[in-house]
Amino acid sequence: QVQLVESGGGLVQAGGSLSLSCAASGGTFSNYVMGWFRQAPGKEREFVAAISRNGDSTRYAGSVKGRFTISRDNAKNTVYLQMNTLKPEDTAVYYCAADRIWSLRTMGYDYWGQGTQVAVSS
Repeated sequence: QVQLVESGGGLVQAGGSLSLSCAASGGTFSNYVMGWFRQAPGKEREFVAAISRNGDSTRYAGSVKGRFTISRDNAKNTVYLQMNTLKPEDTAVYYCAADRIWSLRTMGYDYWGQGTQVAVSS
């Protein structure tokens, strides 16, 4: 059983940056694909970014490509999401997720954190 705890959310002005972290425990971190998802009020949870087990492959949603960067440190059991040039439409609860199999779909992940709020003011 993998436990995930996100941190780093907050309030930022449009154009600013935030860095999210997700610390994992309870499993062998390097065995898991890691993903970031987000859910805005009244909307479905959506894919943001994913990174392979050893970090050599990443994928991004079109809406964040070029602005967000996902990375991981397997020695620290942590995955990161660096968010730059933030827009009001990036406002959402951000979740990290883990699974043994590569996926860009919400239902493809078995383990989820509790989420961290990101709010971007205009």
